[in-house]
Amino acid sequence: MLRMVVSAERHSEQALFGPPAELAVLLNANAKQVNASVREALSSLVPHEHLFLSRSPDEANAIAEEVVARRYRTVFTGGGDGTFVSWVNRILESADRRAARPPRFGVLALGTGNAVAGMVGATPRRHVQDLTRYLRGEVDRVRRLDLLTCDGRRTPFAGVGVDAAVLNDYNWVKGRLAGTPLRCLGLGGCGYGLAVALRSVPRAILERRPSYCEIVNVGRPAWRLDARGNRMGRPIGHGELLYAGPTMLAAASTVPYYGLGLKAFPFAEKAPGMMQLRVGTEIGVATLLMNLGRIWSGDFSHDGLLDFHAERVALRFERPVPLQVGGDAEGWRDEVTFGMADRPVEVVDFGARAAA
Repeated sequence: MLRMVVSAERHSEQALFGPPAELAVLLNANAKQVNASVREALSSLVPHEHLFLSRSPDEANAIAEEVVARRYRTVFTGGGDGTFVSWVNRILESADRRAARPPRFGVLALGTGNAVAGMVGATPRRHVQDLTRYLRGEVDRVRRLDLLTCDGRRTPFAGVGVDAAVLNDYNWVKGRLAGTPLRCLGLGGCGYGLAVALRSVPRAILERRPSYCEIVNVGRPAWRLDARGNRMGRPIGHGELLYAGPTMLAAASTVPYYGLGLKAFPFAEKAPGMMQLRVGTEIGVATLLMNLGRIWSGDFSHDGLLDFHAERVALRFERPVPLQVGGDAEGWRDEVTFGMADRPVEVVDFGARAAA
């Protein structure tokens, strides 16, 4: 039987100073793929006292507190990018409060968006095999994962504009089809395809123009990148303008991928300690549709697509635009700041990348 949650009252000083536990697996019960068969399969690999299932924010907070109190060396999260981001934030915040060393993290690809899983080679629908390899000692590498901050949260990526709008459209389609015989069409890649076709593209065609945006460097010197990801021109100093004009998309990331294998940030790992900022100015819908393959592989270039390496940038829009953080919709903003987090985390590296 799965361990559901342990209340904060059960923490003890002995737990804090006893020997560290080796491995915990944290599952998001609300993730589409975390079903009974997945839970049963993972419970055959991990003792029940180290397998946690959360159904609410309160349960997740209590689990994070226990994970830090037990001093787990490695914590695997099961879900998508939103699940990973949620657990990382809760665990790091608990570790900061306790002045404790945080664990290293692992990813089981059990969500629609698997950007972090793609970076470290965790394979969708092969979570049991991935975890088995780790438990057998066949996976012994970890890699540094830089994080950025947005709206007070640590995350590998965040964005405003088209990417967040598509996410909102996906949630709309999923909600409309939920509880109907067609509900499966609103999930995963099919759901995103319907969202783009039914809402995102028509909106882009009807929109007069993208929102005007000013992007200012508020960190150490930033750099404009060419189509190959190489620095070009002079460094852009603190307080200087990176860009001002119509903006379809402004997104930042420390990992190359969005979900579904989309290599949205091909230069994200070329400058450790900096994020890739990608700005889409004005690119026609027809151009985007004709270049979907190159966009997916990270090979698309265009005069309206600008790339930078930066540490911290502040964005101000003329009108509110949709925001996503770690693949989760976060409402609308007319001002937002993307900045590098104060420290990276370590993530188990399974080797060959899913979408290299």
